[in-house]
Amino acid sequence: MNSSDNQGLVRVAVPVPLRRPFDYLCPHPLPAPGCRVEVPFGPQTLVALVVEHPAQSALPVEKLKPIRRILDQQPVLGTDILALMQWGANYYQYPLGEVLAHALPVLVRKGEPAAYRELEFWFVTARGQTQDINELKRAPKQQQALALLRQGPQTPSALRQEDVQSAALNALEKKGYLERRSLEPTHATDWAERLECHGALHLSTEQALAVSAVTTQSDSFNAFLLEGITGSGKTEVYLSILEPLLRAGKQALVMVPEIGLTPQTIQRFKRRFNVPVVAMHSGMNDRERLDAWLACRDGGAAILIGTRSTIFTPFQHLGIIIIDEEHDASFKQQDGFRYHARDLAVMRAHRAGIPILLGSATPSLESLHNARGGKYHHLRLTRRPGNANLARQVILDIKNTRLQAGLSPQLEQLMAEHLAAGNQVMLFLNRRGYASALLCHQCGWSAACERCDAWYTWHHASHRLHCHHCDSIRPLPRTCPECGSHELIGSGVGTEQLEQLLASRFPHYPVVRIDSDSTSRKGELEEHLAGIKSGHYKILIGTQILAKGHHFPDVTLVGLIDVDGALFSADFRAAERLAQLYTQVAGRAGRASKPGLVVLQSHHPEHALLQDLTQNGYDHFADTALKERRLLGLPPYSHQALFKAEATGQNEVHDFLQRLADTLRLARLPQLQVIGPLSGMMERKAGRYRLQLLVQTPTRSALARLLEWGIAEQEAWPESKRVRWVVDVDPIDLG
Repeated sequence: MNSSDNQGLVRVAVPVPLRRPFDYLCPHPLPAPGCRVEVPFGPQTLVALVVEHPAQSALPVEKLKPIRRILDQQPVLGTDILALMQWGANYYQYPLGEVLAHALPVLVRKGEPAAYRELEFWFVTARGQTQDINELKRAPKQQQALALLRQGPQTPSALRQEDVQSAALNALEKKGYLERRSLEPTHATDWAERLECHGALHLSTEQALAVSAVTTQSDSFNAFLLEGITGSGKTEVYLSILEPLLRAGKQALVMVPEIGLTPQTIQRFKRRFNVPVVAMHSGMNDRERLDAWLACRDGGAAILIGTRSTIFTPFQHLGIIIIDEEHDASFKQQDGFRYHARDLAVMRAHRAGIPILLGSATPSLESLHNARGGKYHHLRLTRRPGNANLARQVILDIKNTRLQAGLSPQLEQLMAEHLAAGNQVMLFLNRRGYASALLCHQCGWSAACERCDAWYTWHHASHRLHCHHCDSIRPLPRTCPECGSHELIGSGVGTEQLEQLLASRFPHYPVVRIDSDSTSRKGELEEHLAGIKSGHYKILIGTQILAKGHHFPDVTLVGLIDVDGALFSADFRAAERLAQLYTQVAGRAGRASKPGLVVLQSHHPEHALLQDLTQNGYDHFADTALKERRLLGLPPYSHQALFKAEATGQNEVHDFLQRLADTLRLARLPQLQVIGPLSGMMERKAGRYRLQLLVQTPTRSALARLLEWGIAEQEAWPESKRVRWVVDVDPIDLG
């Protein structure tokens, strides 16, 4: 039915788990697509986003509700981001309203103005400008702060990113060198005219060829895979590619997998270019994230460096997308809107007509497949610059060897030798806590989580048991609840236990542990990394956080304590993940002129995967793995979706997925496989039973059509209301 003369129709995406937009009445002039409006939705008032102006609605006009308020005169999201999010909603089978919520900063989602707020700035006073900075040499932090602020006013947040803390600023204020003022931040957009580059390194032939390949094709969409061994200078390639783009006034989006890599990447880019470089990651507060978002949208930021969610950031003149460590699983969102940021980035670059560069020492098999099939340009860096050589690799057979905290006598002896030579040692163990489980030595009781099919992890330092699946925490018992024995022991080794052993074995060499427990507070990771780079810490213990992109030139020995569990996983991606992890961890050794050694402890030294990795490297492994996947019809030679369902009753979940499986099979698609219902790695989690259904088709388009039809069918079933379910398109974890 047509809208009335004084009222128009707006179709909005509402942030609710319903897979359709909603129509509302709105007075003229209608807000443009991309503007926010407040709408009544049931008993609530929600902030929704206008997506279009339909000519008519499926409902009669008298049944449509009017919007309550228009929040924006200009769109907060441009048509490019709206189109990308609509594509993402369709491809990943997720409600559009909740997808669009991911594209907006939290404060904008809540209805606050998409505008800057007055912030506190530090300024240099006239006295501070004339003060001899060398007189502050006994207070290096104050000296650093004054030097930075002489270049221009800065917010406390920006200064913290430069490792300038409030104590130094307050001290300078007392001396009359600094003052605080509140201003609305402004971002000059003429940074391209003032661009200067500092500290460029001489490029190797391989690096120069990679830079030339991208820069000569920077005016249109091209996807490049930069495969460079660890320490081969991929970041220098990124920086060299950016220079001509920045001179042309174009902006750049640089994505990294982890928050821990953001500060060091920011410093590297700021040292090279005197342009506004902003960050965006989960460690920032909502206001900081909004200001960075606005700076990109309005053209005030030249380079944005951030994690997964930055793919949705609007830019005034985006010229390139760079994804570092493109293989990393962190780019895949594992809950809610289960998108893959790398794949969305390729789609965004394609729609914008700009290049995208994917960099990794261990590219995902999907990206390698695209490169070898001609969809991506394949660029290679096969050598480390200067005198740096690849580390020597050794597998230690630890069968019948007495281990202490997972450490063999042979590895301990090697550690002593490398430490005595003045070098650093890094040990990798991908299990946090003190022990994987707590047992009674007398009766065999084990501390099992009541809500999950899992054991509690024993955390020694905090005297607690923690289930890392449902986040249940309980105090460490003094005695066995079954037999009353005091003989409670740990089973399995975690980073805490290894740290405790090494502190006693090597008392003269400071030990640092880097995992999600030891870096949970803001700034802790940066402090630990600074201590490593300064040489204070000699023994480094860590989980995957340490394996990603860090440059530690004094690390000459890397030890992998235990990777045997990954050798026998039922997940077909386990071998790829282990190969990437091993190669990345091994790449931390011998990155400067010092020779490096990588030691892998295993009860299965003869295993084909370990032999292949240590003797032939990741490239040979990838060739073999792709051939196997092709023979078996597995991704990237097919495409998958994983339905995950859970409920308090086991039969409810099974019956729902069984009916869904039977329904999908009715489509009779060629080469369609529907596998399940099956239990995952853990059938019961947080008190709910969990089953899954795997769907596989030979093409993406066939999978998309099948899912759209199947989901529409099952949403009408009564079982859908009693079961909590999600679909994960292109899953990377089948557990």
